[in-house]
Amino acid sequence: MITSKIKKWESGLIMIYIAVGLVTSCTTLQKRDKRYNVSINKPTYTKQYPTVLYDEAHLNTHTSKGTYKPFVDLISNDGYKVYVNKHKFSIQVLETYDLLVICNAKSDKNLPRDIGAFTAEECKAVTNWVREGGSLLLIADHHPFGLANRALAASFGVKMGGGSVKDGSVQDGQLEFSRSNGLLGEHAITNGLDKIVTFTGQSLGGNAVSLLKFGANTTEVRPDSIWQQEGKNYIRFGKPESVAGLSQAMALEYGKGRVVVLCDAAMISAQKLFGRRFGMNYPVETDNKQFALNLMHWLTKKAF
Repeated sequence: MITSKIKKWESGLIMIYIAVGLVTSCTTLQKRDKRYNVSINKPTYTKQYPTVLYDEAHLNTHTSKGTYKPFVDLISNDGYKVYVNKHKFSIQVLETYDLLVICNAKSDKNLPRDIGAFTAEECKAVTNWVREGGSLLLIADHHPFGLANRALAASFGVKMGGGSVKDGSVQDGQLEFSRSNGLLGEHAITNGLDKIVTFTGQSLGGNAVSLLKFGANTTEVRPDSIWQQEGKNYIRFGKPESVAGLSQAMALEYGKGRVVVLCDAAMISAQKLFGRRFGMNYPVETDNKQFALNLMHWLTKKAF
């Protein structure tokens, strides 16, 4: 009887490996939605233009000319000046910019998967820069991105779950945060918004304002063992754990600066996978586009 239960449990873990593997591999198949309308009737910035440094120095899966072009085009149309970063973070690299955007930075595939995407010196540089008035938008999606970004998040008191989340009560796999279901937080960023939809991702905890709070049926599959053997990296995933009450987006003030952490990348871009639209272009009406603009306005300290 005990043997039978163990086999069932191991079988379940194998299915979890497969599911997480499929989610991760889909990243390379995602394409930007070239038809999505990123125009803005009244740009926010028409005289002074906040400068944005978009990171592409850390094996980032979503680039400014690739799957995150809809986001970059949207904020450019709103008056932001976007520049691409190809260097390790330092005060010298960051000091001339108002806002740093990091999206799905990855660890080197030849290193253990729990080795972060950033060096300790880089984390210190970013933290000090924010403390002195810079703003950071840190985006880290489902596994393996939580492991790669958790050290930087932790320097601001935010804990990344590091796995992949799912709401068992939702048929199509999306997660909804709305006024009606009570999961949309109260903050300047969410003022005037009614519904945000996200697409898998991971969980967040910590001493910050929750913008998107997970409901009672949300669980996360997290890595519970990471090891190397004969030059190869291995990860084992545990059973699904409840993340009810934790978050998928958080905001905080840090010294003179501000930070927003998102744990689903698709929510503020516009992408397609096998013809299916997801992100700001999701076929169901959402406020994701305005959410993207609102968080940028808050980070650049624009009065609402």
